Amino acid sequence: MDFSEVEKMANLSPFELKDALIKVASESDRLMLNAGRGNPNFLATTPRHGFFQFGLFAMSESERSYVYMEDVGGFPQREGIEARFEIFTRTHRSVPGVRFIEAAVSYVRDQLGLSAGDFIYEMCEAILGCNYPVPDRMLRLSEIIVDQYIHREMIGTHPFVGKFDMYAVEGGTAAMTYLFNSLRENHLIEPGDTIALGMPIFTPYIEIPHLNDYRLVELNIDAEPENNWQYTKKELQKLLDPKVKAFFLCNPSNPPSVKMSDEVLNNIVEIVRQRPDLIILTDDVYGTFADDFVSLFAMCPQNTILVYSFSKYFGATGWRMGVVATHEDNVLDRKIAALPEAQRKELDERYGSITTDPRKLKFIDRLVADSRTVALNHTAGLSTPVQAQMVMFSLFSLMDEPQAYKQAMKRIVLRRKQALYRELGIPMVFDPNSVRYYHLLDMEDIATQMHGPAFGKWLLTQLKPNEALFRLAQETGVVLLPGRGFGGTHASGRVSLANLNEYDYANIGKSIRGMASEYFARFEQQAGGAKAARPKAPKKGKK
Repeated sequence: MDFSEVEKMANLSPFELKDALIKVASESDRLMLNAGRGNPNFLATTPRHGFFQFGLFAMSESERSYVYMEDVGGFPQREGIEARFEIFTRTHRSVPGVRFIEAAVSYVRDQLGLSAGDFIYEMCEAILGCNYPVPDRMLRLSEIIVDQYIHREMIGTHPFVGKFDMYAVEGGTAAMTYLFNSLRENHLIEPGDTIALGMPIFTPYIEIPHLNDYRLVELNIDAEPENNWQYTKKELQKLLDPKVKAFFLCNPSNPPSVKMSDEVLNNIVEIVRQRPDLIILTDDVYGTFADDFVSLFAMCPQNTILVYSFSKYFGATGWRMGVVATHEDNVLDRKIAALPEAQRKELDERYGSITTDPRKLKFIDRLVADSRTVALNHTAGLSTPVQAQMVMFSLFSLMDEPQAYKQAMKRIVLRRKQALYRELGIPMVFDPNSVRYYHLLDMEDIATQMHGPAFGKWLLTQLKPNEALFRLAQETGVVLLPGRGFGGTHASGRVSLANLNEYDYANIGKSIRGMASEYFARFEQQAGGAKAARPKAPKKGKK
């Protein structure tokens, strides 16, 4: 391609730039290796088997009604459903997934103390999709079960006082959309307000505040590679400025995939002690790839909105499933209650059609209403079959006490990173806080490790923004996303360690090393030419 066109694409979102890179890579004669997007090529099978088998049982329940009519079924009947389920599982126990749903019902009854019959009935209705989501925020028992999963994965053994509410949403992307909108509608962020962004960060968090809908001022809280992608105490001090209304971050970070250290978590807790009015939104999608993960939601529950998606860990991007969680006692509700009377009356009018006492409406329930433009609140809620699969995923993880699935996921991405670095020919640094779902390849750092600091600095002077990514796509068929587009300060490429096979990452490492060698040959040629052209100093003679 004409590399003069590359500069014109410098301001594109990395996800839009990806399409141009794929086009360039596809035009080459080489096999395209798309390590740009984070869609995993692995998925959890057992809870899916369970979902489909539960669906077959639900169908048998539906077909008990209207037997005299062809192709017509009815709603499942609650009475006697537990006994019929036991007959179904005993009869089909050798079928994959049946043993899992049998164990799931046992776990719900014996470990969570819930009614097995009520759970079976809720799952049957949910999978059949024969009723509106009731409650609209999340199905009753489903919320209790997913609550247990979120508590285990996001809070762990950290002390946590009180309960939290959840809204089941169409993945992390819907959570972001709904939250920005509701924060604005409820005057928690206003045009011209300053929000802090923990950099690097998932690009839409950078782009959404600039939209005409919000017109927010962004303040970067930078995590640098020199500090292992951790926020320094000095950077976090920026949050003490009272004009900063909210702090948005991804933990583990995207794209470095590094979770915040205990020291950083404690530093933020101290910030919140001094800024009890600060709103925090933590996007913890990749937290389940870490051992002993502790979310800011656990550390600062009253100030923090938790966003979690099931997409990556369970290989379920197509299901579009996630949750938003807020503590039952939170700063959002307190801020809304303290708004000027004129704004409170405005909100009374906004939500007056769904409640007789709008001022008692929690932020998370406003979130539900706003996601359906308030007037459609009565038909709000995530698709019930999706909620049923979310419950299957949650129970699968809760019952996996040895955490065999988690360890398998961690091994997959670790081996892929090792294969990448083996072919790059440079050492892979071990970081206990890295979860390795993504990895940032710093161009200067790689060049320096291969051929010395002089070459590393020279290479940056030769590359236009994204030029290395386009050359890599054209000459090798390898597609990476630009690290710069995620708020990174260095020339870098994001490689997803989730969506290709191990040998593909070896080939990516080999391709990058080959391109670096070509640049190094040019560097040596230029250096040699400059040395030859340099005039020799006259010899000192005797007077």
